[in-house]
Amino acid sequence: MKDFTELNLDSSILQAIEKLGYKEPTPIQAKAIPVIQSGKDIIGLAQTGSGKTAACTIPICNRINISDNTIQALIIVPTRELALQYATEAQKVGKIRNVKAFAMYGGEDSGLQEEKIKDGVHVLIATPGRLIDFIYSRRIDLSQVATLILDEADEMLSMGFYDDLEFIIQCLYHSHQTLLFSATMPEKIKILAKKHMKEPIEISLNTGVMTPKNLEHAFFYCAPHEKEDRLVDLLKFFNPNQSIVFANSRWQCEKLQKILSRNIRDVDFLHGGLAQDVRTIITNKFRTGKTKHLVATDVAARGLDFSGITHVFIFQLSDDSDVYVHRSGRAGRLDRKGMVISLVSKYEMRAMKKVCLRVKCEPKWVEL
Repeated sequence: MKDFTELNLDSSILQAIEKLGYKEPTPIQAKAIPVIQSGKDIIGLAQTGSGKTAACTIPICNRINISDNTIQALIIVPTRELALQYATEAQKVGKIRNVKAFAMYGGEDSGLQEEKIKDGVHVLIATPGRLIDFIYSRRIDLSQVATLILDEADEMLSMGFYDDLEFIIQCLYHSHQTLLFSATMPEKIKILAKKHMKEPIEISLNTGVMTPKNLEHAFFYCAPHEKEDRLVDLLKFFNPNQSIVFANSRWQCEKLQKILSRNIRDVDFLHGGLAQDVRTIITNKFRTGKTKHLVATDVAARGLDFSGITHVFIFQLSDDSDVYVHRSGRAGRLDRKGMVISLVSKYEMRAMKKVCLRVKCEPKWVEL
């Protein structure tokens, strides 16, 4: 499929897509959009950076009945940043059709959020905790939801949201379409799907490919006490257009930002301990290129579309190779070239071998 005009979309949606600069559907969009349009359930497995957000928002905005000011599509995501990204995408796609999209999450005034919903929202994007608060306090009506979307489902389960998702799904006791998107398929997701979905169609673009093929995986060996200085050297050596440095904790994140800022310009940090308004400012500055380097915890490893990133630096490898997959996926998005450089000490050689097996690559060692 080479053109969005083949997807039976409203002319206003096609016009919005053209304004956004989308030339042709990505593989996940070409496969998922017709199925979503048909009203069938989906289990979608796709590598990060595949265009999954638009694969959901385009058909959802196309199907909204704009004369009905009720919540017709409910999208559940793990983080506030991803909720905002979804809302922004839905607003752009649905703007000409007058589709109203809104992101609801913790850390913001719930009274203002309640007023916004009362004013009329077609597409609600929410994090599990804040949505459940509204359900318990009877401040939200989900009776007209025709489509439920669970995005980054594996991440939500790893964050301990299984019971929350169960509760939310059970609140939608009427007939509805369910779309489940995930980068990986752990056992709990299979249980959730079997329990709540109706003959879901599986769309898998992950088979044998866990990270984008245009992504280069490299490793730099050094002693643990040298890592901070070597990270500075690596950033100066590669001089990336834009980069993310992944840290394993909030404390490490802030410490690395201070060290880098003494040697390199335009470095900021992002982690879940920051106030939401501060997180929003930081992500917007990075997304628009006003910040060149971002030191972040895994709050930035999922879903967020920072399209200018050319390099990802991983300060310390995790024993969980899934973590590497999601972190590395911040570069090489939508078929752009990217590079991931992991700093490896003798204590992380085992983790590096697991990563290489997972992404099917031979270790490429960087020398300065």
